[in-house]
Amino acid sequence: MTTSSSAFSPASGAPAASALPAPHPRRWLILVLAWAAFTMTSLDRSVWGPAAPSVGQALGVALASLGVFATCYYIGYVVSNFLGGLASDWVGPRVVLTASMVLAGAGMVFFGSVESFALGLVAQALVGFFAGADYSAGAKSISSWFTGRERTFAVGLFTTATSLGTVVANLVVPTMIAEHGWRLSYHLFGAISIVLGLVIAVLHRSRPPQAEGAELATPTAPRTPHLGRVLRSRDLIVLGIAGFFSLWGTYGFITWSNTLMIEGKGIDPVHAGGIVALFAITAVVMKPVIGLVAGRVPFHRKYLAAGILVLFALMLLAFGALGSLPAFYIAAPVLGFAAYCYSPIQNALILDYAGAGDSGSAAGTLNAVWQLGSVVVPTVVGAVFASTGSVYSAFVTLAIGPLLAALLMLPLSGRFRSAAPEDEATATAPAAGPAAG
Repeated sequence: MTTSSSAFSPASGAPAASALPAPHPRRWLILVLAWAAFTMTSLDRSVWGPAAPSVGQALGVALASLGVFATCYYIGYVVSNFLGGLASDWVGPRVVLTASMVLAGAGMVFFGSVESFALGLVAQALVGFFAGADYSAGAKSISSWFTGRERTFAVGLFTTATSLGTVVANLVVPTMIAEHGWRLSYHLFGAISIVLGLVIAVLHRSRPPQAEGAELATPTAPRTPHLGRVLRSRDLIVLGIAGFFSLWGTYGFITWSNTLMIEGKGIDPVHAGGIVALFAITAVVMKPVIGLVAGRVPFHRKYLAAGILVLFALMLLAFGALGSLPAFYIAAPVLGFAAYCYSPIQNALILDYAGAGDSGSAAGTLNAVWQLGSVVVPTVVGAVFASTGSVYSAFVTLAIGPLLAALLMLPLSGRFRSAAPEDEATATAPAAGPAAG
């Protein structure tokens, strides 16, 4: 991995301010559009939780079989994370974001109209396949429009989308289903996704102007994605494994927390939902804050992420040992902070290690690997809980993930790529001073 001497700050593990181009004011509109798309697909995904029982009744699907819908969604989601990253580097994020929103929205509307189990599975797979592309396209947009400390802050804002989608879905969808049925929620959010996709097509630009007064434009010719450089990067490989174990804890908790509290601790379902909502709301508030802080720490950001992950593991162990309702409400915001706030740092490090030219491929590939953690952990935790009958054993299983992730963050180096792919042949000088690894 190479970098120019002016592009790296050994103290903080961030690009040096002196090497950064002047920011363009349109960057905040680009961030809002990317964030809105990511929020919308996160909301579309989160509708399933409160809607699942009603869907099962309408389509004649047994409760034990409803998980197949989620499996189909995540298979499509993982695949499109990878392909969407390559497409973002090839044709630009505006095209990918537009297609992701319009086609995922159409899939939502389709699912809201199905009358059979088989068509429902197809519709969920289609929604997941198209929805998964927007993360890498948003990351590519941020990499192209933001630099330095601002980039970490922008990533923090961008990643609030996953938490916000969970909060909105759990606050709005149950009432909507009670009053109008589950199909309306899919039709409504699908239609909003399509409209947002059309707005993105008009307002988004894949890159800032190249010179003062130049017209904003997307890349004029396709460029071949450089996946080989991503796969040859030791730092990106290690970060991919660390993210897998990070999401092991986060999505394992989201999947099992309600059940473990209700069945294992005797918590009322309404209170269990309130605890999880408080858990997610904390993340919405704190992700931008941690992004702002991470861009200003006088040491490599990997240490900050590792510390948050250790806190996450400890809080999972503590949460599993709690026994009173007030204690769960007190612990929920601390756990929410730890369960989500490593994410802006890890996502920003992807962009730094990949460089602007390969940021879409790197983001899509690594997020596909990360999401495998969310696919595997529900089954593992369920097996542990079923075999032991112990809530605490389930939380110990969850805590193993972030603890391993924290250890994996430590060997990351401080060498970042900042040159565009076509310029990297000349960017071979080592970083000034010792790497912050």
